[in-house]
Amino acid sequence: MSDPVYKKIELTGSSSKSVDDAIQTAIGKAAETVRHMRWFEVVEIRGTVDDDKVGQWQVTLKVGFKLED
Repeated sequence: MSDPVYKKIELTGSSSKSVDDAIQTAIGKAAETVRHMRWFEVVEIRGTVDDDKVGQWQVTLKVGFKLED
């Protein structure tokens, strides 16, 4: 059995609710096609302003996953 190898991808999730929801959205969508995800790191948080209020959160993540043997 060999030591595992990992790969990182970058995703940007968005949500009108919260930063957490934007993260969940990005990871949930990636889970449809990416297997063995192990961690994420937040790279950037930004958003839009609509009528002097937060309109939408946008969170950029790096997500690490284990490559299959």
